[in-house]
Amino acid sequence: MRELIRLLGLLFLLEGVSGAIDRVAVQPFMSFFLNFFNRVIVENLDFLTGYELFANLALAALGGLLFAAARSGVPT
Repeated sequence: MRELIRLLGLLFLLEGVSGAIDRVAVQPFMSFFLNFFNRVIVENLDFLTGYELFANLALAALGGLLFAAARSGVPT
């Protein structure tokens, strides 16, 4: 379970950073996979209009927290 949370955290971190880069400049590297959150989810939520960069950075922060939480704690 810890490995799944770590993988999910890494994925969120990569997607958040990639989406933030895509907001500032075009991100050509694995754009469909890494920008799924940015191009599919953020674009379809009206309350995030104007806050796309912050949403991507929040996703990256959440991913970092998940990744760090899965690495710390009592070893199993």
